[in-house]
Amino acid sequence: MGQSKVPEFLVEKLKKQYGEDVAGRILDGYEKKRPVTLRVNTLKATPEAVKGRLDEEKVSYQEAAWYPHALLIQGCRENVLKQLDIYEKGQIYLQGFSSMVPPLVLSPAAGESVLDMAAAPGGKTTQMAAMSGNLASITACEKNKIRGERLQYNIDRQGALRVCVMVADARKLDDFFSFDKILLDAPCSGSGTLTLDGNAKGQFTGGLLRRCTGWQEELLRKALRLLKPGHEMVYSTCSVLADENEQILKRVLPKAKAEVVPIDPGRYPGLPLLPVTIPGTLCICPDELYEGFFVAKIRKTGNTP
Repeated sequence: MGQSKVPEFLVEKLKKQYGEDVAGRILDGYEKKRPVTLRVNTLKATPEAVKGRLDEEKVSYQEAAWYPHALLIQGCRENVLKQLDIYEKGQIYLQGFSSMVPPLVLSPAAGESVLDMAAAPGGKTTQMAAMSGNLASITACEKNKIRGERLQYNIDRQGALRVCVMVADARKLDDFFSFDKILLDAPCSGSGTLTLDGNAKGQFTGGLLRRCTGWQEELLRKALRLLKPGHEMVYSTCSVLADENEQILKRVLPKAKAEVVPIDPGRYPGLPLLPVTIPGTLCICPDELYEGFFVAKIRKTGNTP
C-alpha cells in the first residue's frame, strides 16, 4: 500500500468522511496506473473510422458501456497515439473517462447558449461542441493567458466552430450575461486524481483545501446568477472530499433558489461510486480505470439574489 506517500492530512480526511474500508478503496485507487482513454471527436470523424484506424495500427481498444464515443486503449501509451494521423487531425482527444461524465450529464443541445466557467485545456468544452453538432453557442472562460492559448489551440484543432474563448476570471463576469446551461468544473484540490510520485506529500495541504473551497463557493454563486431561471447546470470537481462537493452545495443552493436534479447512475454502468450525502449526486472512486470525480446537476428555480 502506498498510503505512506499520501499526505497524512488527506488520509485523515478520507477516514473521517468515509470510514476505514471506503477510505482504503480510495487509497488503493491512488496507486493504480490507469490505461489511456480517448474520446472520438465526432465533429471530424465517426467512431467506426477511428476504430478502423486503430485496427490498422493494431491498437487494441474497448468501448465504454455508457458512451460509444469513449474508448479504453489497451497495450499502448499516449506517445504512440500522438504519432497517429487521427490525433494530428483532431479526430480523437485524449481524455479521462471520469472527465467525460459532466458534459454528458449537462447534455448541451443545438441552439443553446452554454458557459464553460473553467474551460482549459478544453476537453469538456470540445466534447460539448461535438455533442451539440457544433450548434450550441459556447463561451469558454479561462483566467490564465497561457492556459487560454492552449484552450484556443485545442478548440481550433478539434474543429469546435462556435466556441468563444474569454481570458477572464469567471467569478467576475458581468451579471448582464445569461445562459441556458452552465458547466462549472471547478478548480479543486485534486484529491480524486492524486498521484503517488515524489511530490505527493507536498501537493495537498489544509491551506490548499481552504483556497479551493473559497473559489468553488464564489464560482457556484456566480454561475447561479448567470443561469436562466428554470434551466440547469452541472457542478463538478476532481475531488472526493465533501468539503469541495456536497458541503459547497449545501451552503450555496438554499440561498440561491436552486435545487439538485437527481442523476440516474443506471445511465453510467460500471462507474465505481462512493457514498454521497446528497442523493442524486455522483462521486466516482479512483480505481484502475477512473479518476475520482464529483458530479451534481442543479436546476435554478427562481431569480438568484
